[in-house]
Amino acid sequence: MGRRLFCEINSFTYAISVRRLRILRRVRDFFKKVKFAKTKGGELPIVLYKHSSLIRRKLGNVDMDLQENKATNLSIAAPKINGILIKPGETFSFWSLVGDCKRSKGYKEGMVISSGSPSKGVGGGMCQFTNLLHWLVLHSPLDIVEHHHHDGIDMFPDYGRQVPFGSGTSIMYNYLDYRFKNNTASTFQLITYTTDTHLCGEIRASDHQPFSYKIREEDAHFVEVDNTYFRRNKIIRRVIDKQTGVEVERKTIKQSNARVMYDSEFINKDMIRAK
Repeated sequence: MGRRLFCEINSFTYAISVRRLRILRRVRDFFKKVKFAKTKGGELPIVLYKHSSLIRRKLGNVDMDLQENKATNLSIAAPKINGILIKPGETFSFWSLVGDCKRSKGYKEGMVISSGSPSKGVGGGMCQFTNLLHWLVLHSPLDIVEHHHHDGIDMFPDYGRQVPFGSGTSIMYNYLDYRFKNNTASTFQLITYTTDTHLCGEIRASDHQPFSYKIREEDAHFVEVDNTYFRRNKIIRRVIDKQTGVEVERKTIKQSNARVMYDSEFINKDMIRAK
């Protein structure tokens, strides 16, 4: 067994490590003089893309009370993003707008991913929020400058999946953030809100954009290696000139090779390939 990291010794050393990372993040942002998006405004006229995701999902044997708590957490966080304008030259930071998800702010224990396993923590469910934002941003000309994801593991069987596997995000206040920058001459806006059942979002622009964006999954399959299943796929992003219909860019934005963490009986047998 390898030597344990300082943060793995006990809960005290873990807390020290987290505190250190949070301070380093603030220091780096200060010296880089990042211009964060902070202004909200009335709804911009052009809707580029909209999407909604089911809040309460059956995820293996995860306690459904955590799903109910996640609904509460998302309802608190969504208004903090709703209406935010990302002007030319500005950077959107999820954590700079939402802040630390504490009990004192009304947040409850929801599901989080810790060390590659489902766990619970106050404010759990924020990954679903940044998943939605990431999916919206992929359908725009905005440049993603910070994106983390749960690499290497397929945690739960598909249940009402609407977006390709591997297009999610991983965040942790405040040192694992989701950020994108507006390097265009247009202003963009995020609209986010919750209903009784869904987390909803739109990305809007101040003017019409010359390109549309198509995201698709290719070569999706499972393969068994040494009695362990892995999920593999590619996520392709196509950029299309709206005026001519011509594809001007085609790029692989993610290639997954994730170990399946759930029982193989839940794997779609039609997607299994020989090694």
